[in-house]
Amino acid sequence: MLVLGISGSPRINSNSEILLDAALEPFAEASWDIKRVLLSEKKIEMCTGCETCCERQKCFINDDMNEIFEVFKACDAVIISAPVYWRNVPAQLKALFDRTYGDKNRLLEGKLGGAISVGRGAGGGQSIVLNIIHNFYLSCGMLCVPGELNGVSAIANKPGEISSQPRRLEQAGVISKNIIKYIRA
Repeated sequence: MLVLGISGSPRINSNSEILLDAALEPFAEASWDIKRVLLSEKKIEMCTGCETCCERQKCFINDDMNEIFEVFKACDAVIISAPVYWRNVPAQLKALFDRTYGDKNRLLEGKLGGAISVGRGAGGGQSIVLNIIHNFYLSCGMLCVPGELNGVSAIANKPGEISSQPRRLEQAGVISKNIIKYIRA
């Protein structure tokens, strides 16, 4: 089994990345293969809206998205962890979402997905980001897997601050445990 973990943060060692790593631990314990993608290290161009992908079944842009499409094809589950940027997902993650528009092969259809969001305050937009990630999953034909509730919603402001919140790190693992449970069922 293969899980794809995506950190949508443009920052290295971000709170989103820390939560993603916590979410990937149960997969390691269950002996799954893990592919970790940090958008802070990737070059993903924005969709130009040319619709060439609709004709060719493939985007003409040659960047790191090609690698991600290959993992989409191979994976059994996806976990996306993202910070809140202006009550939305960061541009890097939005570019990834937009670039799947031409995926007429439905590479993610029927696969399981979990969502994690971290923002500055209790009303920082985390629920909006969780909904955006879930909407992406549903648009791809995926099944959204909850944590204890919807997805993991965390509050952190300073770099690394989430590391001192064991309850949130534990909740990130709950999504993964649920994915593993549903796959086994």
